[in-house]
Amino acid sequence: MITIRDVAKQAGVSVATVSRVLNNASSSEKARLAVQSAVEKLGYSPNANAQALALQNTDTIGVVVTDVTDSFFAILVKAVDQVASEYGKTILIGIGYHHADKERNAIETLLRKRCSCLVVHSKALTDAELTEYLKQVPGMVIINRCIKGFEHRCVGLDNRRGTFLATELLIRLGHKRIGYIGSNHLINDEVERKQGYLTALSKHGLPPIDDATIQNTPDFEGGEAAMIDLLSYHSDLTAIVAYNDSMAAGALSVLHENNINVPRQFSIIGFDDMPISRHLVPKLSTIRYPIDLMANYAAKLALSLVNKEIETPIHTQFNPTVVRRFSTDSYHQQ
Repeated sequence: MITIRDVAKQAGVSVATVSRVLNNASSSEKARLAVQSAVEKLGYSPNANAQALALQNTDTIGVVVTDVTDSFFAILVKAVDQVASEYGKTILIGIGYHHADKERNAIETLLRKRCSCLVVHSKALTDAELTEYLKQVPGMVIINRCIKGFEHRCVGLDNRRGTFLATELLIRLGHKRIGYIGSNHLINDEVERKQGYLTALSKHGLPPIDDATIQNTPDFEGGEAAMIDLLSYHSDLTAIVAYNDSMAAGALSVLHENNINVPRQFSIIGFDDMPISRHLVPKLSTIRYPIDLMANYAAKLALSLVNKEIETPIHTQFNPTVVRRFSTDSYHQQ
């Protein structure tokens, strides 16, 4: 499928310039001719343009997520679907897999399917490109990310605050040798969560420990591998903060296999409060990420942006909270 980005590349101009030409906004004669030539050469149809499609109101909400097999995104999709059902609409799903081309294609495909509302979880596309989409698609809402100038159409959570709270809990329990297991997908979430961990250490006068922050894939297997690495580097860690609950579960399995008792000998805290956290042994302490509430809000906001008869939801600030279960305990000198 030919996209507006393809036209911009062919014409040697920016996506924003292509958008201005297609919408008869002010642009130089040179740019206009270049864009028109590219449109003809590539066979690009203006009807596929996001703005034109967004004006065609339909009964479908488009949802872009990273991976529907991940329970985090499954909860997100379910929450949007519940809102869609409430308003007599259906949903279509696009999957981005943390890849810019796939995210772009997912958005463009949903627009071609004439989705007038979009709830988009995008980590690979640049702020500039998402800004262009937001300008063109009145019913588009970004979740789990904030785009400057469109804060009112972005729904997010303070990731730094979340891992700060997680790390501070461990410190208050007496732990001083605390590691961090993070994602090797270097998206904003990972950068912010690692920073929250480091900020908490700094606030309480604890210097970072060499080789105590390990990145791997943000899943069970990645948590296993990262925990093995941590144990290889250090024999004196007493706790870790994990990027998410899946990684925490993988780390927990490695601790069990090495006869390290949780929480008597070692404490671990996750992030997201996914269903798995309540079924591990011991049940996992974690940071609650209210993705269900956030997705519900995002879907209603998207609908209200294209249908004035639907009341705009009251702006809500979503905050991370500690959920303490049985994988964290006071540090006991061995």
